[in-house]
Amino acid sequence: MPPEAFVADLPPVGEEAATQRWHEFLEDGLETYGEHRDRPDLHGTSSMSVHLKYGTIHPRTMLADLAAHPLGRSEGATRFTTELCWRDFYADVLWHRPESAWADLSPDLSSIAYDEPGETFAAWQEGRTGFPLVDAGMRQLLREGWVHNRVRMVVASFLVKDLHVWWVHGARHFLRHLRDGDIASNSHGWQWVAGTGTDPSPYFRVFNPVLQGEVRPRRRLRAQVRPRAGARVRRGGPPAVEGAGRLRARLPATRRRPRGGARRGAAPLRGGTRQPRECSADEVTGGDAVGVVDVVAGPR
Repeated sequence: MPPEAFVADLPPVGEEAATQRWHEFLEDGLETYGEHRDRPDLHGTSSMSVHLKYGTIHPRTMLADLAAHPLGRSEGATRFTTELCWRDFYADVLWHRPESAWADLSPDLSSIAYDEPGETFAAWQEGRTGFPLVDAGMRQLLREGWVHNRVRMVVASFLVKDLHVWWVHGARHFLRHLRDGDIASNSHGWQWVAGTGTDPSPYFRVFNPVLQGEVRPRRRLRAQVRPRAGARVRRGGPPAVEGAGRLRARLPATRRRPRGGARRGAAPLRGGTRQPRECSADEVTGGDAVGVVDVVAGPR
């Protein structure tokens, strides 16, 4: 079924709904936010991104409430405040560099060759890649118009780093379906994953679509570690489309290799031999799409 055929199940909106949800989070979610926001299997985020997007609550109101809260100096409050700051940071970047909404902010990777979107891109859009976490995230996007931020980063990495499709195609799909889709947070969140944005880690940042589906209650998240080159991957989940069923029967080497279909007629980029390193929990922020990195589209 094509993505356009889905009608998302939407939550209540408006100033009253925003205030109610915010107070619920302060009472029940703030204390564990720092620990649970990275867990897609838990309801550990604020779900405030849609209200921030439409302006039914102001970030200053939220900051004032956090400052007055008994847990105002807790890890959860500190982390949430950071996400609000990230959100404004990306808005500021877009203000000064409006062309970065749909083009690489950094020119360093401008000569990389990408594949044109085709059948495998359609499989990604519809959640039919054969990788359970990727497919669950993409199907949730179509059904609910929302995805946990860690899963947003995983599916974004899969599109750019595994399918070798330019991030702009994925960002447009997100913005078409996300109920909290904010152009600054969305585009720059995608660029963070692609290595073309404000963060200096480029092609070697890769989210393993298999390991990311495992629950790891550790502060240090192995966001970029992949099996050795050519390792067999045991996959489950829904069947993939014809031609996309072998998207990654064998994971590629971590070295970034140029592909056909160069964008803008650029020559393929040579080199790129650095191995993936681990990302700390501070580098790979978690699940609340409030901010930027915490939002491949904006708190959730």
